[in-house]
Amino acid sequence: MTSGRSLALAAAGGLLLILTAIGLHLQRADRLDGFVAVALAQGAVYLGAAGIAWNGGSGRRVLALILVVGGVMRVAILGAPPYLSTDVYRYVWDGRVAAAGINPYRYIPTDPHLAALRDRDIFPRINRNTYAPTIYPPLAQALFLAVTRVSQSVTAMKAAMVACEAIAVAILIRLLALEGLPRARILLYAWHPLPAWEFAGSGHIDAAIVLFVVLTLWSRRRFGEAPAGLALAAAFLVKLYPAVLLPAFLRRRDWRLPAIFAAAVALAYLPFLGVGWGVFGFLPGYAAEEGFTDSGAGFYWWSLARAVLPLGAVPVLAYLAAAAALLGALAVRVVATPNSRDHDIAAAALLAAAFIALVSPHYPWYFAWLIIFPCLLPSSSLLWLTTASFLLYLVPVGAHLVRDNHRLLVESAVYGPFAVLAAIDLWRRRQASIAAVGSS
Repeated sequence: MTSGRSLALAAAGGLLLILTAIGLHLQRADRLDGFVAVALAQGAVYLGAAGIAWNGGSGRRVLALILVVGGVMRVAILGAPPYLSTDVYRYVWDGRVAAAGINPYRYIPTDPHLAALRDRDIFPRINRNTYAPTIYPPLAQALFLAVTRVSQSVTAMKAAMVACEAIAVAILIRLLALEGLPRARILLYAWHPLPAWEFAGSGHIDAAIVLFVVLTLWSRRRFGEAPAGLALAAAFLVKLYPAVLLPAFLRRRDWRLPAIFAAAVALAYLPFLGVGWGVFGFLPGYAAEEGFTDSGAGFYWWSLARAVLPLGAVPVLAYLAAAAALLGALAVRVVATPNSRDHDIAAAALLAAAFIALVSPHYPWYFAWLIIFPCLLPSSSLLWLTTASFLLYLVPVGAHLVRDNHRLLVESAVYGPFAVLAAIDLWRRRQASIAAVGSS
């Protein structure tokens, strides 16, 4: 990397740190709109830095600069109280419940059986504590338990999520080297403002998904099918949605990976089966709260279609069927495509992006795991989606989602450009594939 580009990168890193300090000040002042503006400004600086780093080589000084800036961003945010979400209080509570030898899926926090575990710091801040059992799968519960055996504090839980990120970054750097890509591309994850605010700031367990998905990609190359299947199962057992990646790693007539995946999932759930279907916790209630059942108001594309087309009598089942058919068709195409060196990465990126776009989550942290893929292959659509996701904080979801014109407008600003950029990305990748075939 030339000295001029290095200086520009250093200036961008300094500006990101300044904006981080401003964002923390706005959080303390409870100015959400101002914070969103700062986060979007960070996104703009980040995108500029990503352009510099894309072909920036693998020099140690550049890599050190990237890692130091990313680390300082997180350390600065780590000590601040959670502002954007209260989920981390549930994590600490679940760890405390498990440590008491109680099945965390059995009781809601206000149940009299758990009265002895209540305190003044964690219990009053647990969201949905009067009606919702935990929603988090077994490996997430194991992580909560492990962290709370060290400290039953929010800061400790957030630090654990940053530690997951640190391990993921170390593995991702090794993966970049295996792929013959510049190590400087780790900037695309390390400097992204979304994981900094969502993991160091809010402590979201999705940091563990980032770790296990990166571990899946790396393990597939270094150790083969069985370790990759175990790593993907771990991602699924943190939150369920990484299961959408499974077709990306399937090989015809080779069932080791899916067999290991299924066995690991079954074994992980086995200790909790005393509550029957209760092992899925609050998942059905969460789907209802988020508008994914009944009217389907939680799905952006369905809501957009209903706003512009006469679909008043059409049930949301039509959208669910269409979305499932599309994901199924993508899965079949992915499995049927002959494996190449980067096939699983490109296929995983395609499946992850399609799933998130179709579900259209209402919370920015659900987008953070997508940042893995732009480090490894060009994807302007995922860079847009992950940086623009902060706009979703302008329409926070309460106890139940409210669909109105304001929400539709904000979500259109996120998903509309994404759809255009995704089409361009797919076209460019297809052209590159045609050119590669023609030159071989």
